[in-house]
Amino acid sequence: MLDRWAAANFRSRGDCDAPTGELPVARSDGTPAAGNASKHDVDSVGMALTAIDHERALADRQALIQLCLYAMDRARSGGVAERIEQGLAGVGVHALRPDGQRFDPSVHEAGGAVPTADKTLEGTVAETEVVGFLDHDRLLRAPVVTVYTRR
Repeated sequence: MLDRWAAANFRSRGDCDAPTGELPVARSDGTPAAGNASKHDVDSVGMALTAIDHERALADRQALIQLCLYAMDRARSGGVAERIEQGLAGVGVHALRPDGQRFDPSVHEAGGAVPTADKTLEGTVAETEVVGFLDHDRLLRAPVVTVYTRR
């Protein structure tokens, strides 16, 4: 029944290569077999491929990354947040948790201070309050950190 409907539907759209009602055949790579597709089909596929440009793809990527960061910040489950972070890392977006590193105002945002008597800890990041993110070599969001200060 479904085969008859599909054949009739393709025939009415002009997608059949013969009045036999045969459906168009495609090669294993998805391209139409020779003599099987109309010029309209090839043109529409070609136009669809050229319509997406590099700048649009980059803008879409950035929007998706921002959406993931938004979702991760609001995730109630640690497992969900961890999975989002892993997915981002898979596309080159890495979390920044600079705990134990020297505070660097060019890449860290100070959110608070913790007094310490240990001179060696002064100016070191005590903990990360809000995780930062780096997209390859570009800082997306600076981590907000608590820094050790001398008493």
